[in-house]
Amino acid sequence: MSLTKRILLAMVLGIALGLVLNLFHAPGGWLDRYIVEGLFDIVGTVFVNSLKLLVVPLVFVSLVCGTASLGAQSRMGPMAAKTVGLYVLTTAVAITLAIAVASLVGPGKGLGLTSSGAADADFSLSLKDTIINIFPSNPVQAMADGVMLQVIVFAVLFGIAISRSGEKGKPIASFFNNLNEVVMQMILMLVQLAPYGVFCLLAKLFASMGFEVFEDLLFYFFTVIGVLLLQCFLVYPTLLKTLAGLNPLVFFRKMYPVQVFAFSTASSNATLPYTLSTVEKKLGVDNKVASFTLPLGATINMDGTSIMQGVATVFIAQAYGVDVGITGYLMVVLTATLASIGTAGVPGVGMVTLTMVLQQAGLPIEEGIALIIGVDRLLDMLRTSVNVTGDATVTAVVAKSEGLLEPATYNAHLPESAQ
Repeated sequence: MSLTKRILLAMVLGIALGLVLNLFHAPGGWLDRYIVEGLFDIVGTVFVNSLKLLVVPLVFVSLVCGTASLGAQSRMGPMAAKTVGLYVLTTAVAITLAIAVASLVGPGKGLGLTSSGAADADFSLSLKDTIINIFPSNPVQAMADGVMLQVIVFAVLFGIAISRSGEKGKPIASFFNNLNEVVMQMILMLVQLAPYGVFCLLAKLFASMGFEVFEDLLFYFFTVIGVLLLQCFLVYPTLLKTLAGLNPLVFFRKMYPVQVFAFSTASSNATLPYTLSTVEKKLGVDNKVASFTLPLGATINMDGTSIMQGVATVFIAQAYGVDVGITGYLMVVLTATLASIGTAGVPGVGMVTLTMVLQQAGLPIEEGIALIIGVDRLLDMLRTSVNVTGDATVTAVVAKSEGLLEPATYNAHLPESAQ
């Protein structure tokens, strides 16, 4: 059985077992302590942590290799500008689409909730701080803390320096190329364990979630899903076809294993190794492009998260009867777009950035988040799939524009064993 089918089977079995356990296990009982919060939690957490341990080495090594090659061709600047521009564009489209659809559907109308007032948040979004925090003062500390934008900046500078060092830089470039192969082999080893990790992650999640959390939030839940589907299957295919002339059906046929993997881990960073391998081997994107655009996308491109924030803002405003207004929603678009820059690609981070968005709109923060947090874990899994799809879309478009996408590989039919 192919890896993708094993992961899908593990996902279905994990969800089914989790739902059965939710009906029969008592919170705090032996089944909960030893199986749900014990065995399943241990295996799932160890699996995700094992993937995360490769993120910093993978990003640093592959980015150094890519920029060392690109730097010699003086294509680093134009490619970076196109990549960042497309990421900002897709995020702005995502949040605008979310607000427009939610305003039209009205998921929070009629709830008639009352609030004690907009709560004060300790965090205030600052464009100045966001820009300053991109540049590391200590690259080792940035790697230790997993501050990915700072790691990316240091890797880019290091790669460019290698390309400008002539003959003396070639042994260093060769070392990093060899190291990159070693890291990729580690990724392949871990991905083979994915079905077991996926099974335990989903079994624990659905064993812990009761159906009652959906009762008051079904309208909100399906509104978010609807906009996520629009972004994934309307916006991205349009970009692929119009900007790169690529067949979207081929793209999704080769990317759906990554989408399933992202759904199960709910982490863009944990999925990054698998995304990078798939984009290079199945979509034909050159490592020079993929090693730059994908780590950057996992850090700054959070389209799915932005969609949740847009729908949640409208939902909470309608539920509490607050008139945000056109100007308020425009500020929400700007805030959510900026908030996606530097956001860690880890589970649940959307709730943290939602705090900034609700504060900007003058909405009750604690009460608003408490209202929607019950279903957020499941939505987090769905929006992570959208996030990684957006990263791969922009990567393919940029690679095609740079002449670094192999059409024969992109259009090649997948053998059964690779699906």
